Formats: sequence, structure tokens, C-alpha cells
Amino acid sequence: MGYGVCLKVWGDYACFTRPEMKVERVSYDVITPSAARGILEAIYWKPAIKWVIDKIHVINPIKFTNIRRNEVSDKIAVSNIVSVVNGDNSPLYLDTTEKRQQRAATVLRDVCYCIEAHFELTDKVGEDDDEKKHYNIAIRRMSNGQFYHQPVFGTREFPAFFELLEKPIPSNLKGEVDLGYMLYDMNFKESDKKDIHYNDADPIFYRPVMKNGIIDVQKYFKEGGLV
Repeated sequence: MGYGVCLKVWGDYACFTRPEMKVERVSYDVITPSAARGILEAIYWKPAIKWVIDKIHVINPIKFTNIRRNEVSDKIAVSNIVSVVNGDNSPLYLDTTEKRQQRAATVLRDVCYCIEAHFELTDKVGEDDDEKKHYNIAIRRMSNGQFYHQPVFGTREFPAFFELLEKPIPSNLKGEVDLGYMLYDMNFKESDKKDIHYNDADPIFYRPVMKNGIIDVQKYFKEGGLV
């Protein structure tokens, strides 16, 4: 295990969308490990390191609310991007005023989590890379509130605020809760670098049980509880 951190993250709203909901957005009950990793990567990430989520502490009671959000119904086709890259002078944009539509969303409100995580060195590590160096940089950025881009809770409309802690704060939740199958992460496959299309990715799911507000994510990883 590499150097570990404990990060408190909180915000007014969050939406960790269930993939089975195709039209209306419905959030999972708690943050997913991939979303937690995304927050850490927004603060500090390098090709030489990989963040791994150990535990998620759910501090506040789980509360839902319904809102309506403006979204766009289309996206720019990859074929149009390829044409422009190859020299076509066609306009490359999306008129959001024409493609805008309103959708209902069931989101979380008043969320607060403590994320316990560590990083490991990857195969892209260089001669000047070592764990202590990256750990010191990550701790400094977290302590100073620095980030590469604004950490979010699922979508850009819901910013996540953060604070470095020495240890997790106590949760307000008691008992055991089976959270059902949740997204654990995406397994991205290597693709031909000459291909401009997105890399293929397979979803990985797990079925966590929250005990007194704590989800031991690494337990499922070590015991083979991923599907």
C-alpha cells in the first residue's frame, strides 16, 4: 500500500447517476469509488501515480430531492470531428439553444463524505518519481485548497469542497445498509492510437454494505466482490 490521505468533501447537491436510468437522472445513495477517485485526480494527478479508494465514510444522513435541469439532446458526432481534423471547413459546434431540453433529476442534497485513499506508482513512473515526492505534493495541494479543475459531485453543476484531515470524522449513520449493486469503476481498454474514437470501457460493479456509515471499498476488491 502506498501513502494514504483522508479527505473530507462536502457540497449542497450530488448526482452519481445510475446507468440503468436512461432518461431521467437518478442518483445512487452514496458516492461511487470512481467519483471519489475523480475528486482526488482533480486535485492532484500524474501519469506516474494511480489513486485507490480504501474507505468511504458517509457523514450526513442520505437525503434526496427532485430538481429539473437543462440538458442538450445531441452531441457532436465523431465523424464530424474526423472531417474537420482532415481539413474540412465545416463548422464544428452545437447550438444549445436549439438542442436544449429539461429533464427531471433525483439528486442527493447536503452531502458530506470522508474519503480514505492511497496512491500507487504505475508503469509510467520516471527516474525522478518516488512515492514520498508525490505524497508531499498531494498533501500540500490538499492543505492549500489547490486543484487542477473544480472537483465535482457527479456533474459540473454540483461543486465539491474539500479539506484535508488527519483522520475521518464520526458518521451520523448507524446500523447496516445494503446499498445494492453500484458502479465501482470503469475498466478502460487500450486502443489503436491512430483511431480517434474513444477507448472502449467496461463497467465494473460491486455490492457494498454500509456499516455505521462506513463502506470498506478495499474489502470488496481484495475478496473478489467485483462483477
